[in-house]
Amino acid sequence: MNLWRRVFLPFAVGYFFSYFLRNVNAVIAPELTRELGVSAADLGLLTSAYLLAFGAAQLPLGLALDRYGPRRVESFLLLIAAAGCALFAVGSSLTELAIARALIGLGVSSCLMASFKAFSQWFGLERQASLNAAIMAAGGLGALTASTPLSWAIPLVGWRTVFVALAVAGVLTSAGIFSTPEKPSGAQREPLSSQIAGLVELLTSRAFWRYAPQSMLIIGGFLALQGLWAVPWLMNFAGLERSAAAHHLLLMGSGMLAGFLGLAFGVGPLAKRGATPLRLLTGGMGLALLATLLIVLDAGPGEPLWFTLGLIFSVGNLAYALLQSHYSPALAGRVNTALNLMVFVGAFGIQWGFGAAVDALQAAGHAPRAAYQITFGGLLALQVASWLWFLGGARHQK
Repeated sequence: MNLWRRVFLPFAVGYFFSYFLRNVNAVIAPELTRELGVSAADLGLLTSAYLLAFGAAQLPLGLALDRYGPRRVESFLLLIAAAGCALFAVGSSLTELAIARALIGLGVSSCLMASFKAFSQWFGLERQASLNAAIMAAGGLGALTASTPLSWAIPLVGWRTVFVALAVAGVLTSAGIFSTPEKPSGAQREPLSSQIAGLVELLTSRAFWRYAPQSMLIIGGFLALQGLWAVPWLMNFAGLERSAAAHHLLLMGSGMLAGFLGLAFGVGPLAKRGATPLRLLTGGMGLALLATLLIVLDAGPGEPLWFTLGLIFSVGNLAYALLQSHYSPALAGRVNTALNLMVFVGAFGIQWGFGAAVDALQAAGHAPRAAYQITFGGLLALQVASWLWFLGGARHQK
């Protein structure tokens, strides 16, 4: 219990903060569009600047976590996130806000990966999947807070005041992370050349490239949807008001939180009954694709489908622990950040490309509803291909 309080809780607060910042633009999108007069593609680029900086940091972050440890790395980077929040609060142009968003993305880039690294130092391998799910549950709470509660707060205090408060919260969260213990390990004294060689070996391995496409397109696609396009989709495709669309985002976040909590407490008992993490991941991604298809076709009740999508998405994060099991614990930071890079490359490309595709289709004469549906359908086709690739890789691994 002492380790849970001293190690888990501070990193959980950090990931709550990170996930809130990841999704905040989905709710403030109407304000940004109105004040800046930007197109859908511009809005996608502004929001995905977070993802671009986040993704670009992942490989060097893995080296830093294995070399310097999670406490020092995350506490330093969170100060950069706080500075980004402050700049976003006062920004008056698309360029300023994009730079601020990139600083935020860089600043929170270690929140999940540092947690995984800390858990690998302090807890046994058999607890990694449940701890990873538990930290993701903290992110789910952040996603919930950045939905309906945030939509209530914006008319009262304004989105700029929200970002001032986030800047203060970033400094406090950094201090909390810095106060955690850190266990030295031999991996931190590994020569840099050896670290880079280990990274190259990882990036050229069969196991990594079995997991990477699915994580990039399915998990990355979910993040792009949750972080920006869910609310515009619901407003333009389903004809909902912003408050109703934010409520659907709340349901999706609630489902995600329920899924993470279920995995945190149930992954061990389920494995004993034959539902191994690998089987959960494979089946869960298939069900996620089915739920997405029903949403794209408008073929089912909206609220239950969005809740179900969030619930099933939680299973996708088992990929981190499953991939890590193929490599030495000394590579934990590099394994997790390399896979996370793939996720955020996908999320960045999809978040930007979704808006560009919608704009192009509308310019070609399609109505907004049709433009959104065609774009989402194209994404689903790519996601199905990545899932089939993952299934095909099973015959090469035991």
